[in-house]
Amino acid sequence: MSSLALINEFLGQPPNASSHGYQIDHILEFCHWFMGALFLGWSAFFIFTLIRFRKRRQPGADHKGVTSGISTHLEFSVVLIEAVLLLGFAIPLWAKRVNQFPPGKEALLVHVVAQQFSFNYHLPGADGQFGRRDISFESNSNPLGLDPNDPAGKDDIVTAGELHVPVNRPVIAELSSKDVIHDFFLPSMRIGGDAIPGSLIPVWFTPIKTGTYEVICAQLCGLGHYGMKGTLVVDTPADYEAWLKERA
Repeated sequence: MSSLALINEFLGQPPNASSHGYQIDHILEFCHWFMGALFLGWSAFFIFTLIRFRKRRQPGADHKGVTSGISTHLEFSVVLIEAVLLLGFAIPLWAKRVNQFPPGKEALLVHVVAQQFSFNYHLPGADGQFGRRDISFESNSNPLGLDPNDPAGKDDIVTAGELHVPVNRPVIAELSSKDVIHDFFLPSMRIGGDAIPGSLIPVWFTPIKTGTYEVICAQLCGLGHYGMKGTLVVDTPADYEAWLKERA
C-alpha cells in the first residue's frame, strides 16, 4: 500500500474518484509528512532541553539566554516551506477550481437544492432548459416548486436523495438552499460547497470511476443534520442514458 493510501486510510478518507482529487490528496500527504517531521523534531528538542537543562546540571539561571541563531534559521525554514505549499500548490489548485470551469456544452449542469434534511436535484430534460421554479407551487409532490405551466419544465427531472451522473464527464452543481445553510459534500470526489439561501454557488468535478458514493451535509443545519445523507451514482454513458429515459 502506498504512503498516500495509508494517509487516506488514517484520515478516514474514501478512495479518490475524481480527476482533480489526486492533487488534493498529494497536498494532504505532503502536509502530514511535514507535520510529522515537525512533531518528531520539536519532540526531540523538547526531550533534549529537559535533560540538558535539568536543575541538577544547571543550578543557576542563565540571564544571557540562547546566543546561537539556529532556532531563527529553523523558524524561517518552516515559514519558507509553508509559503511554498500555499503559493506553489494550494492557491493555484484553488484558483483552478474556482476560475477554470469546464465549458457549458461539455458539462452536465444540475441544480442542487438543499433543505432540512435532504438534497433535491433538478436536471434539465432533452431540451436542455430548466423549467421555472416558484415557491407558490411547492408541495410534497413538487418539492422544488416547478411551474406546471412552463413548457421548458415539462421534461425536467427532479429527484430527492439520489443523483445519477455519467462517468468521465464534467459535472457543474449549482448549490442553493430552501431554509438554512447546508454544505453539499462529496468525500470521494474531494469537493464540497455551502448551499446558502438566496445564493447560487457553483462547484464542479469530473468523476472517473463508476460506482455509488456518499453525499453528506457538512454544515450543522438542525436536529436532523446527522441523517442528511444522499447517494451519488456514477454510471457508464449507456446506463446514464437508460436512467434518463426511465425518469422521463
